[in-house]
Amino acid sequence: MIKKILVVAAHPDDELLGCGATLLRFRKQGCKIKVIFLTDGESSRSETKNLDKLINIRKKNAELVSRRAKFVLPVFGKFKDNQLDKESLLNVTQFIEKEIKKFKPDTIFTHYENDLNVDHQQAYNAVNIACRPLTKTFVKNIYSFEIPSNTNLILTRKNKKLYNPNFFVDIKDFIDRKLSLLKIYKSELRKWPHTRSLKGVKNLAEYRGSQVGLKYAEAFTSIREIH
Repeated sequence: MIKKILVVAAHPDDELLGCGATLLRFRKQGCKIKVIFLTDGESSRSETKNLDKLINIRKKNAELVSRRAKFVLPVFGKFKDNQLDKESLLNVTQFIEKEIKKFKPDTIFTHYENDLNVDHQQAYNAVNIACRPLTKTFVKNIYSFEIPSNTNLILTRKNKKLYNPNFFVDIKDFIDRKLSLLKIYKSELRKWPHTRSLKGVKNLAEYRGSQVGLKYAEAFTSIREIH
């Protein structure tokens, strides 16, 4: 039984895009949920004049999402946005290990290994190192989530596996709440037909649900499951 979930997300908004409705479902079942963000999600952008303001807004939005969803307040890393590949993987891993030791999750959700975004790739790599077997940070379950507009763009790169989920969560009762919370990150949403529009997110949930006979689902790849 899943009792504590830690989400390791590269940027504020990834937690909702990747597994927001699933988190809401588990929270309703009594799970404790905490999100750690590795980067601020803003520092690689061109609006350097207002960068500190934009970073603070993104941080406040992430905190508001966690409060409204009744999660533990999130933790923010200080790594630079879209530059995790330039950071020491050891430093990123140790940051994650520290949070695992504090929170003691039995389950972790993080990014997909072949995502187009380099921060997402490095988050996956660091989680796998932090959760290697026979260490004090060992957890039972690890799942990768998909991010609309990033994960399946891997089709544009050679010799990379397309996202192929094998673990589905029924989110029929939580999709509307997910979409409502996503509006908090309004600066990150796009207009339809972008995949990161509200309609695009809902369409993806409908598609994933149809793959397993559900109305709406979030889909994951299982990295580790121990029963």
